[in-house]
Parts: sequence; C-alpha cells; structure tokens
Amino acid sequence: MDGTGQRPAAMTWRFDEVFVPDGDEARRWAEEELSNPRYADAKPTWFDLFARDVMRFLADLFSADNGANVGPTALIIVTVLIAAALVTALILWGRPRRSRAVRRAPGTLLGAEDDRSAARLRAEAERSARQSDWDTAVVLRYRAIARSLLERDLIDPAPGATAQSIARSAGAVFGEEAEALRRAAASFDDVRYLRHPATAEDYRHLAATDDRLRARRPEGVPA
Repeated sequence: MDGTGQRPAAMTWRFDEVFVPDGDEARRWAEEELSNPRYADAKPTWFDLFARDVMRFLADLFSADNGANVGPTALIIVTVLIAAALVTALILWGRPRRSRAVRRAPGTLLGAEDDRSAARLRAEAERSARQSDWDTAVVLRYRAIARSLLERDLIDPAPGATAQSIARSAGAVFGEEAEALRRAAASFDDVRYLRHPATAEDYRHLAATDDRLRARRPEGVPA
C-alpha cells in the first residue's frame, strides 16, 4: 500500500478476470500434457496387462463362491495350464534374446582381423585349392567354418578364441561332427602356428566337414 492506504493499481485484480479455458482449449492443454514422454514410459506393456488379467482370473477362480462350484481336479488342471502358458510367455518374451538379424560385428577371428563372410572365405579357399596352395586353402576353409557357425548363431566364442575352443563349442551342437571338427582345428593349427605344410587330403577333409555342417540341423541347443 502507499502512504494514503490505497492499493496500487498494478496490484488490483478481480476474480472474474481469471482466465477459464473453453472446452477446446482445455482439451488441447490435456493432449499436450499427456504427450509428455513420462506418461508413455509409465504405460504398462501388453505382458503387464496380461499378467494382471491372469491374476484377477485366478483370484476369482479360487474365491469361495467359485471354489464350491468347481471341483478340485478342475482347479488343478486350470492352474497347471495357466502356469505352463506363463512359463512359455516368459521364455519367449520375458528374457532378452539376441536378434538373429543383429549379429556380432565382424572383427577378430582366429587371431586375425577378418570381416569376410563365410561364403567369401569359402570361395577364396576353393581358389587357393585350385592353385594347389594347400596352406592358404586350409586356413581359409577353417575360417569359413568358424564364420558360418557365427552367422548361424550356433557358437558365441570369447574374444581370442582358439581353433580348438571353436571346435569344442561346435561339437556340442553337432555331436556327430565333434571328431571331424577337432581334426579340422588341428589342421588349421598345424599350418597357422606350427608351419607344417598342408596336403590336399587335409583340405578335402576340411571342405567335406564344412559341407556337412552347412547341411546339418543342430543336434543340441547352442549355449
């Protein structure tokens, strides 16, 4: 207030001057507020809604009224079926799984930077074999085997995995090929690290193993 006891004009206001939005304006304000990302983040997923409905159904099913009308055997059967459905849903959607469309970025493979596909490695191995360059052919063909297993998402080797460790991982998936895979890995190591010359027979064995693996379906479940 000033010295005369009067309220300054700038501070005078009336309740009837408060802005009250009309219906369209209020709807627009509400839509803008609800478009905030925090509301979308808090929205339950379809699995949350499904689990909630199942729990409600079970609560109603085992209530005193329904329990008297439905026999104990029927209740057990229904419970088992629902539990099986929930377990199946958790296995399929409840845990993260690496998409087969998004695979490990190509990089170091068997001690060398190599981002070539299995098909390209295979073709280059065949070219070396036609030139009787068995050392190169054996190394490339085993790399083709390893890359093919990676592309099929059948193995997940640790960084720096050796030829033998890859053979063991693949042998767990293709049990009947375990011995052939060990022999193929030994041929790779002999040439790559021990500098033993490869033979045409070594390459033919590798090529035959590669061809069989490509045609086979996994016998085990990849780890």
